[in-house]
Amino acid sequence: MMSGKGHSATGSDRFEYLQTLVTEFQDTDSDEAKEQVLANLANFAYDPGNLENLRTLQVTDLFLDMLTEENENFVEFGIGGLCNLSMDRECRDQILQSEAVPLVMGCLSSRREETVLSAITTLMNLTTAASRSQTTDTAVLQCMLRFSISQSPRLRNLASVFLQDCCTEEQVARAEAQMQGHHPTALGIPLPKD
Repeated sequence: MMSGKGHSATGSDRFEYLQTLVTEFQDTDSDEAKEQVLANLANFAYDPGNLENLRTLQVTDLFLDMLTEENENFVEFGIGGLCNLSMDRECRDQILQSEAVPLVMGCLSSRREETVLSAITTLMNLTTAASRSQTTDTAVLQCMLRFSISQSPRLRNLASVFLQDCCTEEQVARAEAQMQGHHPTALGIPLPKD
């Protein structure tokens, strides 16, 4: 009997705590405080027990808003949070309805490896039969092909998984053919240095 009662109190306490974080983010002018809150929210997004609360508090939109910020920490925590949320089907659908794919794609050109890895994983999580044409468009494929020869093992491996799991062999072959003869920085994403 006690455990059931305690559980609901924990649930509402958790909601209130998350709500406090969101309010703090909106009310503070300190970038450092905002970064701390974003990092916390991104971590909370990893726990399925928090997803309903995070959806209610529209944290998905908060993370999406971060993807266009100039502060690279905001972008990194924003895409990290989206990456965690996108593992959940309801959150994934919410992200897709927000027309977020171009914003996520924009993170592929980040200089920060963590941001790029989160963006690739988010695109993988967002790939459905309906969204595949967006998440695996030519620009993304060419990006993944370049990442697949990166010096970074994490980037190389994740890009290879993306190409295998999310794309058809035909798509990959077409993207490779289109890249032949194109300047390697055509998309503003430089080739990895040898």
